[in-house]
Amino acid sequence: MTRTNIKTRVLLDGLAMGESPRWRAGRLWFPHWGTPEIIAVDLEGKAEVVARGPAGLGHSIGWLPDGRLLVTGGPRLTRHEPDGSTAAHVDLSPISPHVWSELTVDGRGNIYVNSIGFDFTEMSERVQDRSRPATGVIALVTPDGKARKVADGIAFPNGMVITPDNRTLIVSESFTGKLLAFDVAADGTLSRRRVWAEGVAPDGICLDADGAIWTSTWQNECVRVAEGGEVLDRIKLDRPCFATMLGGPRRCTLFMMANQFLGPDRFDEMLAMRAGQVLVAEVQTPGAGWP
Repeated sequence: MTRTNIKTRVLLDGLAMGESPRWRAGRLWFPHWGTPEIIAVDLEGKAEVVARGPAGLGHSIGWLPDGRLLVTGGPRLTRHEPDGSTAAHVDLSPISPHVWSELTVDGRGNIYVNSIGFDFTEMSERVQDRSRPATGVIALVTPDGKARKVADGIAFPNGMVITPDNRTLIVSESFTGKLLAFDVAADGTLSRRRVWAEGVAPDGICLDADGAIWTSTWQNECVRVAEGGEVLDRIKLDRPCFATMLGGPRRCTLFMMANQFLGPDRFDEMLAMRAGQVLVAEVQTPGAGWP
């Protein structure tokens, strides 16, 4: 039976657009799209700008095993040093010259980064014409700093999670409404592509200890879905959910990045509305895996 009586509250509002949330050191960290800010907020709603990244759309964050912050945006993956300086961690343009957006770092220090394979300015026409070939790719950056393509032909790759055993990567394929899964080999290579679930509207995602995914639907909902597509929990919202993260002391606090959506060709208006929110709900099953 689908559980629906999950209460939410607003932790933070007035955002242009919060995306790619990550739980770290007792706070939720996220890029504030439309600004160069990377924000951290605690469970009481106290927020501060903790770093700077790109000012536009499409960037994500993660951490190397030694604690250095990684930020995507443009054709490079950038590394933030302890002294506050930044450096190019790896140039991904030989794999794709377009914006690299979502990233996650597994338990072995392997970094997975994806690109939609076209410019965000083309979003509206791509949405209207789904007959075009899927151009999305996933790259692997190994701990020695070498990058290579490990998957392609994905119709708008989005959020990614890796299971606690480092053996499965799940990625949102937003244009098809599917979650895809890949086996992860010992060297980080991806294989055995398959549909993990469908009939949702996946964007940023997170994984729990039962192996279920929290993601979004087309009906302004955040849902917990099992492999195969069964919806286990459903949270109704008053606006779309763009990303999720499980954190808090027991990792049972679900964070949802919500915002009004005006369409793929009206991002500037959407950002100017400052209708972005961080919503929270307490759930039963703790988070697991990466991020």
